Amino acid sequence: MRLTRTLRAAACAAALLLTAACDSSGSGSSATGLNPPDLRAPTKLGRTEGQVNLIAWAGYVEDGSNDPKADWVSGFEKQTGCQVRSKVAASSDEMVKLMKTGEYDAVSASGDASLRLIASGDAAPVNTGLVPHYKDVFSGLKNGAWNSVKGQMYGIPHGRGANLLMYNTEKVRPAPTSWSAVFDDASKYKGHVTAYDSPIYIADAALYLRATRPGLRIKDPYALDQKQFDAAVALLKKQNADIGEYWSDYLKEVSAFKSGDSVVGTTWQVIAGLAAGEGAKVKAFVPAEGSTGWSDTWMVSAKAKHPNCAYKWLDWIVSPKVNAQVAEYFGEAPANSKACAETSDRNFCTDYHAADEGYWKNIAFWNTPIEQCLDGRKDVRCVPYAKWVQAWTEIKG
Repeated sequence: MRLTRTLRAAACAAALLLTAACDSSGSGSSATGLNPPDLRAPTKLGRTEGQVNLIAWAGYVEDGSNDPKADWVSGFEKQTGCQVRSKVAASSDEMVKLMKTGEYDAVSASGDASLRLIASGDAAPVNTGLVPHYKDVFSGLKNGAWNSVKGQMYGIPHGRGANLLMYNTEKVRPAPTSWSAVFDDASKYKGHVTAYDSPIYIADAALYLRATRPGLRIKDPYALDQKQFDAAVALLKKQNADIGEYWSDYLKEVSAFKSGDSVVGTTWQVIAGLAAGEGAKVKAFVPAEGSTGWSDTWMVSAKAKHPNCAYKWLDWIVSPKVNAQVAEYFGEAPANSKACAETSDRNFCTDYHAADEGYWKNIAFWNTPIEQCLDGRKDVRCVPYAKWVQAWTEIKG
């Protein structure tokens, strides 16, 4: 069975969020508004320490105990002598909290956590020259707004996925082409609309408004000034009246589309494949406005007690064969361009658009909203992620 993340944000986690970690003076990178602590990446590796402690999404660090066919940890341990100790995190907020303890060497951070870790100094810059397989990572995953600052990488890309619009082909007609199906036209399917249960979903509304309300002048769905943010929140509060269920567990979404409880909403490619494989009459696609998406990055703790083993893990997890195994098990496009030759399903990379950089140009990857607007604006402050968490609670009522 493919495993996947369950992201849950709560208002009580707001104290962990980036507003407490970022410089509020507006100084820093013109691209991100971020001025991270002056940390240095290592120039060379030393002897491995015999152990590495990892925080990961479920399905990223498999040793065969969950599924005998899924084991890329044992080979790593045998080759490097680094024994893997891993903890599965249920949310980005939990990952940020755990990284602050200094007990973990590396983390598979999504874009809604990575800037927090960079800004707080919990994640160190990475010397990509010490990760040989980095050279084969798809160019679209390098130097992203969510994993680098001023051209300095803060991790090694792991994989990527898009947030798609899925619909029941028998109950949603004509076939939708726009996110309007879950926003302005959602009342047509009242009680049977589903949406992703996370504050980061506010960016989906902002992306739609960027296309449909140009007067708001939204450039980046993760860089919203107060007026833009209020418009996105208002749209989601309106949508709430038509929502049947917010989902975070992918198995529940598969079940909801099979039963007909949900007929249209946000999904991932792996969910669409599973639902169709179990008989649901569904299709999933990137609408005309584009989509949001996620790209996970393996980041090294600035307090890592086992940095040499951590670097060995970063290289191992993006090596072609292992990256292919993880991608197929988890259900995402691999990061390594050579991984596609190693997948058991020869159509896998085609189905997940792994090498189609044109496809990914229409995907706005998750990023962490901060006060210093990510779109480069200097004359306003943007709404930070702590406020997104608070607003999400209000949206759901």
